[in-house]
Amino acid sequence: MNSTSPKVLKAHGELVVNKEENLSLFESIPFYPEYPSKFKFIDLFAGIGGFRLALQNLGGECVFSSEIDLYAQKTYSVNFGETPYGDITLESTKNAIPDHFDILCGGFPCQAFSIAGKRSGFEDTRGTLFFDVADIIKRKQPKAFFLENVKGLISHDKGNTLKTILKTLRDDLGYYVAEPQIINAKDFGVPQNRERIFIVGFHKDTGIQNFSYPQPLNKKTCFADIKETQVVPTKYYLSTQYLDTLEKHKARHENKGNGFGYAIIPDHAIANAIVVGGMGRERNLVIDHRITDFTPTTRIKGEVNRKGIRKMTPREWARLQGFPDHFKIVVSDASAYKQFGNSVAIPAIQATAKEILKALKIGEYDYSK
Repeated sequence: MNSTSPKVLKAHGELVVNKEENLSLFESIPFYPEYPSKFKFIDLFAGIGGFRLALQNLGGECVFSSEIDLYAQKTYSVNFGETPYGDITLESTKNAIPDHFDILCGGFPCQAFSIAGKRSGFEDTRGTLFFDVADIIKRKQPKAFFLENVKGLISHDKGNTLKTILKTLRDDLGYYVAEPQIINAKDFGVPQNRERIFIVGFHKDTGIQNFSYPQPLNKKTCFADIKETQVVPTKYYLSTQYLDTLEKHKARHENKGNGFGYAIIPDHAIANAIVVGGMGRERNLVIDHRITDFTPTTRIKGEVNRKGIRKMTPREWARLQGFPDHFKIVVSDASAYKQFGNSVAIPAIQATAKEILKALKIGEYDYSK
């Protein structure tokens, strides 16, 4: 690490401490951008920094981030040395976004789209967080944007929501927008069946009128590749009573012809998509017989099950999303599951971002020289 690199710890964009003043504090931050950077980007709806990690790995510098969840802000801060701004709908937050960055990134939430498609274009998105994304694109005119959302965006409101989004980006903002594509995390080196829609666009001044999403890596992975190497704490093992409840719940649905219920992922298989709420953790149970102490360490009804059935750990969820093991988890398990479940699959994001950089001829992908 270059001791003269202009790295600073920031809280809402304000200088907190200079590296030379507190070297140990800087060295405790796991993820620095490369200096000098090859390009600049902003990280909207940043969560815990999945987009940021992917683009920093490609030589980018994040010049602005926003995330409203305080616990996610905490995780982001300890890993990147910077606390994101909060509410992106506030004018004060938007005013903090610098000019002249290259790529706008964001996994914007898809909520409040009930009016989408009733009229057309930019006006339809008012009242939604996508409007704020569109507003920032309109103000800042980045060379490109990279948006991510749930697969269900395609069918939301019978397809009208996506049509409105694309019309806004193409017709109202004047960007070339490639046809959105469903990208699966399992195709990019992580053992998770996670499909998400990616939307990539380029400013008209770039002259780009064609874009190809990355091809699958054809790299086979399985849960065993990311499984904890040490004995997992007893708290992750299901109680006998809870396991009995899950089994009865699944049986009831099977009798109705439904496929609902818990699922056990064999070591040689890939995980279901990790999601927040519902059966998110129960759809990704595993069998691990390495447990040696069946004494409960938390309040449970019944005993610790003897079948070796446990939940995946937050670290295993982190690995399913492509987070490196030195990514710091500093919140409770409940918050960590939520944060990783809400995050992006870093390898899929990085592979797509690399294609964006190639199209823009940025950094090591600059073929003009």
